[in-house]
Amino acid sequence: MDKKVHILTLAEEIKEWVIGVRRDFHKNPELGMEEFRTGEKITEYLEKMGIEYKKGIAKTGILGIIRGKEEGKTVALRADMDALPIEDKKEVEYRSTKEGKMHACGHDAHMAILLGTAKVLSGMRDNLKGNVKLIFQPAEESVGGAKPMIEEGIMENPVVDAVFGLHVAPEIPVGEIGVKFGKMNASADGIKIVIHGESTHGAYPHSGVDALLIASHVVVALQSIVSRNIDPRDSAVVTLGRIHGGQRGNIIANKIEIIGTVRTLTPETRDRVLEKIKRIVYNVSESMGGKGEVFIEQGYTSLINDDNMVELVKRNGEEILGKDKVRIIKEASLGAEDFAYFLEKAPGAYFRLGCGNVEKGIIHDGHHCLFDIDEDCLAIGVALQVQNVLSILQENLL
Repeated sequence: MDKKVHILTLAEEIKEWVIGVRRDFHKNPELGMEEFRTGEKITEYLEKMGIEYKKGIAKTGILGIIRGKEEGKTVALRADMDALPIEDKKEVEYRSTKEGKMHACGHDAHMAILLGTAKVLSGMRDNLKGNVKLIFQPAEESVGGAKPMIEEGIMENPVVDAVFGLHVAPEIPVGEIGVKFGKMNASADGIKIVIHGESTHGAYPHSGVDALLIASHVVVALQSIVSRNIDPRDSAVVTLGRIHGGQRGNIIANKIEIIGTVRTLTPETRDRVLEKIKRIVYNVSESMGGKGEVFIEQGYTSLINDDNMVELVKRNGEEILGKDKVRIIKEASLGAEDFAYFLEKAPGAYFRLGCGNVEKGIIHDGHHCLFDIDEDCLAIGVALQVQNVLSILQENLL
């Protein structure tokens, strides 16, 4: 039997178990940094598999490790754990039992796939050359658990040589995957702009400084950054979603606040856009007699895949699923994903696992109250992650 077919067979043999794990998580969602029950279940599964682990990393994160019989490389696999503050409106047996909380982005599936992968690999440990780290990460949807877990040393001792992650994708039919070379997801930074002026009666505008007028010029000027300062072959977004200030209709406003977000695909573009925002706010405000301030809340960095690791995932996908079942994603997403921090520490790849099925009505995007997956994707995810690990440990590709 071909070894890739054999791996898929092993994954299919535990498919019902993986589905059960996923449904349990789906019924019991927990928000970021609240994944206590989720963590308890994960450690129960790891203990039954005889896999050593450490819990309480970055508060609720868990690191499991499968040590092979022989020394070799170390591969890390990551699954995010948290749910979203969304009401589950699906009419299914495994519907969320927690009011206002739902696994609306597939993290329940990610955990189940990683546990299934662990189950298969733990049965191979006597034949493994190297180690497998199992990263169960909290708070991807909120404060970001990847960076603090890394800061607590999960990529060290032993040092991770390669890292893989996946995300279920309803836009891709079940049975297919999507891979993206290079830049895949954007960095995401929050910006708060404060414009200071001087109040006066609206009948005497010349005796004050109109912060609202200054803010209007700032908003317009900021929209020139992407169109006139960024290479059109690159991508960036400057979105201003909220503006607030003023007291009454006949009073010149002395303070205006503008809230927005910045998305970029490279560190260089990120630095350029943020610096340009500061210059525009400061200079426009000063030129009109006011004062401008910029506060930046740094979000996730941009996710940039290692092309060699993407090629590995592509090859494994073609061999397990068929060449026509692997899509090359051409355009990067301006959405953010904190798997990016793992890729700063080790070469790796983040890929999309098809979970959509029009005939079953599984068509809703993530963060939708009707989001669901075709559970046939779970065994496929397990098979791919197992083979990704074996490609590094057994074939000595690094």
